[in-house]
Amino acid sequence: MNRVLKQNPARAFIILPRSLSLLLATGLAGYIFINPKAVSQISHGMLTLAMLGICAGFVHGVGFIPDTKMWRIVLGPWMAWPLMAIGLWLTLRG
Repeated sequence: MNRVLKQNPARAFIILPRSLSLLLATGLAGYIFINPKAVSQISHGMLTLAMLGICAGFVHGVGFIPDTKMWRIVLGPWMAWPLMAIGLWLTLRG
């Protein structure tokens, strides 16, 4: 089973989501860093969720896999991508 996952076609499905997470997190963090006025209209709670999404995007993007199931869920792509999408929507809206 391990040998199958290490072959080139299977690795593309493993590497692509991580690259996407890292790219999205870098882009959103860069946008917030360059344009801080974009986040001045966002409530503190929503900004905290967007920052959690960015942090989770970086963690997943560099390939770190936490040991415990709770942290795997919190720092995984299924949590990071929606939170980053909400953060992007909020910053572009404001």
